[in-house]
Amino acid sequence: MAPIAVGDKIPDGTLAYFDAENQLQQVSVHSLAAGKKVIIVGVPGAFTPTCSTKHVPGFVEHAEELKAKGVDDILLVSVNDPFVMREWAKTFPDNKHVKFLADGSASYTHVLGLELDLSDEGLGIRSNRFVLLFEDLKVMVANIESDGDFTVSSAEDILKAL
Repeated sequence: MAPIAVGDKIPDGTLAYFDAENQLQQVSVHSLAAGKKVIIVGVPGAFTPTCSTKHVPGFVEHAEELKAKGVDDILLVSVNDPFVMREWAKTFPDNKHVKFLADGSASYTHVLGLELDLSDEGLGIRSNRFVLLFEDLKVMVANIESDGDFTVSSAEDILKAL
């Protein structure tokens, strides 16, 4: 399957998260994004070094700037279960705008064409590292890394594109 690209319509899919009352919720991507300007950040795994020390902190730190440039929501998606994503979110106490969403079986990652097979390292199917910017479900920017690199998918990269 070809990876999602600029001009494509973002596919729908179901992701999971814990709400403010600590209740497990299932949400469709389209319900979160229709009629809005949204960023989806994809990372290979919760608590992994680059994700935890570089990628996610950048979006937490620059969230206000992104919002000031018209971004309605910042969705962080990882191939982890919602329990892991809830605990990972707690490690970013300054976070006010990044929503941590679980794609536990990698089904949404698969629909995006952004799977990363890390089975040789014992990690199974994960998400490639990426950042997508879309407006009313149409992809405007698709910065997709090669094999887990971190060169084009930072908050700074998407700020430049806005």
